[in-house]
Amino acid sequence: MNYSQIIIPSPIGELIAVASPTHLMMLEFADSPWLEGKLSSFAKELSRSDWGFDSDIKSPLPPFTKGVSENPIIQKTILELSEYFAWTRKNFDIPLAPKGTDFQKSAWQALEKIPYGETRSYKEEAILASNSRAVRAIGGANNKNPIVIIIPCHRVIGADGSLVGYGWGIKRKIWLIEHEKKIN
Repeated sequence: MNYSQIIIPSPIGELIAVASPTHLMMLEFADSPWLEGKLSSFAKELSRSDWGFDSDIKSPLPPFTKGVSENPIIQKTILELSEYFAWTRKNFDIPLAPKGTDFQKSAWQALEKIPYGETRSYKEEAILASNSRAVRAIGGANNKNPIVIIIPCHRVIGADGSLVGYGWGIKRKIWLIEHEKKIN
């Protein structure tokens, strides 16, 4: 399978997108302290034989490009993110394939149920994920979210309404929440 990765500019910092021809696999802030580890883990996963790559290949990921890609999922990601930042898109239609444990995937699916412009507590997300007693584990899963903004972990707040727990910086969390409150 042919994977693409690209740097996408945004109003809150450059994003790194990794996609197959059919799914977005990762969307991460370029200045994330976890980016190198996530890309390394991702490349190792892709190198496993069950992905169809020879295990001797160091990385099946091509070098980064900036701004332009022939990959249809990357093109769709750029378009939908630009619409999101221009307030003309509230829901993303990009096919996603995040890598994670079953529990993490259930947490991320719960995040996708939180409506645009609204927030939920970690407890409410745990309930959405059908695991009401896993509040701390939900926070850990959110921190491992491989597809920022589109899987909206920024919409999760503390039980008291405080803006806590965003691994990409509280300023970005505030910006995203405020951005979604604006109506155009």
